[in-house]
Amino acid sequence: MNRKLLIVDDSNIIRNKIARAMGSYGLEIAGMAPNGEKALQLFKEARPQVVTMDLTMPEMDGIECIRKIHAVDPNVRILVVSALADKATAIQALKEGAQGFLCKPFTEDELTEAIGELLSEEAS
Repeated sequence: MNRKLLIVDDSNIIRNKIARAMGSYGLEIAGMAPNGEKALQLFKEARPQVVTMDLTMPEMDGIECIRKIHAVDPNVRILVVSALADKATAIQALKEGAQGFLCKPFTEDELTEAIGELLSEEAS
């Protein structure tokens, strides 16, 4: 089964960077969203198993979006990708259902490693 990935970030550059890296990782890109509202809509349509989530976005922030996505599918794997290195925010994201946290800026290796950890946890 091919795993699907939803990429959520208000930066087109970051969305494309993640898509390039994950395409080579064997994840099918189910969609890319510039904000939480669009992410929730795409998530309900595509039902991806993996989501990368920015926290600071217009319309609906990442924390609220994680909460709403997790309510739709509690088994989804969510990796927060954010420039917010604030521990309290990271902890809040994890409490709402995210499984990992990656700080921006990140390298392609850091991203694939973080996604790899997320998927290996899912398998165990």
